Amino acid sequence: MDNLKLAGNNGTKTTFKVGNINVGKDLVIMSGPCAVENEEQIIETAKAVKEVGANMLRGGAYKPRTSPYSFQGLGEEGLQLLAKAREETGLPIVTEVVDVHDVDLVAKYTDILQIGARNMQNFALLKKVGQQEKPVMLKRGLAATIEEWVNAAEYILSEGNKKVIMCERGIRTYETYTRNTLDLSAVPIIKELTHLPIIVDPSHGTGKRELIESMSLAAIAAGADGLIIEAHIDPDKATSDAAQTITPAKLGEIIVKVQKLKTSLD
Repeated sequence: MDNLKLAGNNGTKTTFKVGNINVGKDLVIMSGPCAVENEEQIIETAKAVKEVGANMLRGGAYKPRTSPYSFQGLGEEGLQLLAKAREETGLPIVTEVVDVHDVDLVAKYTDILQIGARNMQNFALLKKVGQQEKPVMLKRGLAATIEEWVNAAEYILSEGNKKVIMCERGIRTYETYTRNTLDLSAVPIIKELTHLPIIVDPSHGTGKRELIESMSLAAIAAGADGLIIEAHIDPDKATSDAAQTITPAKLGEIIVKVQKLKTSLD
């Protein structure tokens, strides 16, 4: 990919602070529910994931769903609840922005702007978040090639925002047993091609909570800088993506194992 001007591996890896976390150096563990449902749910989940070792809170206020009849999120109310959870726990917030017109509003509340898989090539949105000071987490598209994904990052970088996190979340293949096919080869490839940090999403990558632990360990073994894992105080009752959501207790077990693995690899 000789067309890369900004994302290419220049020998110096990108690192930046989000709260007290040094992304690109520290092990990033983003966790929380797929969707913010109500105040009790997000506050209790935030407290629970922090207690077991998560250092960032994920949660969707705007939810792009395959079906127009599925829960679409609470919008600004959800952002306000995330901000309240941050006040109570100190965890930085990671949340998705789905519309170019909402970027300034979401940036007002969040610490990291997430670009979801469906918007990976929404170039107007990429340019808009590229003009923000807040870091951007760019998820790989549903069937995007590595080149397409990295060029999407170029759109953000070229607008002046150098704080980009790549996120491998699985791609669509012929396999139907898992929700997506988690392409962990993307981790060392991104490390080779770019200077950007990369985290892995085993929740969307598999769609099955029983696979989260093994894929989390595999991701760290492959060199990932962190994980984003869906957790909920009552996973079976989660409004969105219940089948891939784990309990905070299980999250804690996974964090202990990945931290040990990371230490052994360093």
